[in-house]
Amino acid sequence: MFQHINGIDLYYEVTGSGSPLVMVHGNGEDHTIFNEAAEVLRDRFTVYLIDSRDHGQSTKVSDLHYSDMADDLLVFLNDLDLKDVTFYGFSDGGILGLLLAQKTDRISRLIVSGANMTPNGVKGWLKTVIKIMYFFNKDGKLRMMLREPNITAEELSFIKVPTTVIAGEKDLVTRKETEAIAAAIPGSKLRIIKGEGHGSYIVHKTAVADLILEETAQN
Repeated sequence: MFQHINGIDLYYEVTGSGSPLVMVHGNGEDHTIFNEAAEVLRDRFTVYLIDSRDHGQSTKVSDLHYSDMADDLLVFLNDLDLKDVTFYGFSDGGILGLLLAQKTDRISRLIVSGANMTPNGVKGWLKTVIKIMYFFNKDGKLRMMLREPNITAEELSFIKVPTTVIAGEKDLVTRKETEAIAAAIPGSKLRIIKGEGHGSYIVHKTAVADLILEETAQN
């Protein structure tokens, strides 16, 4: 399905029944990375799987920013009148969750995996790789990663909903960055998943569904 939002068509799929769970993918991915998890979660939630702008089946744009992507999600929640939402975001989706939770009271539970506050929050070698790739292909998604996000600890302190900050033990985001995010959000919970990388327990995996069920006390 498509929802016309902020001048673009945002693609999403819905499955299951229960309270709303919105899931948002990472950079260069689309909603299908959660297909396996959604099969588990659909018994407890109405699961909304969204393609961010310039990703998947959503409208392509020439200039991409996290703030615009977060605004899309804000309008999406409002247009569909979703309330008491559990929001799960992976990587870029986690960044969007951190931005969105500051702007709306429609989210009652926030879970983010592999998110960063600034471009320097990822490991140095990864940033170098992104710079090299961008030099050759000028991909707007990579340009955004090199310049954004720029979220402050003060901004994160405005998040008042129960929050779980997750990262893999071998994540592409530094441990220091993950810990800083958790420290800045009042009352948040930090989980480091032993032996896992950035998306090894998320992309086309049911393990992330188990984590969501645990953190929402639905298991």
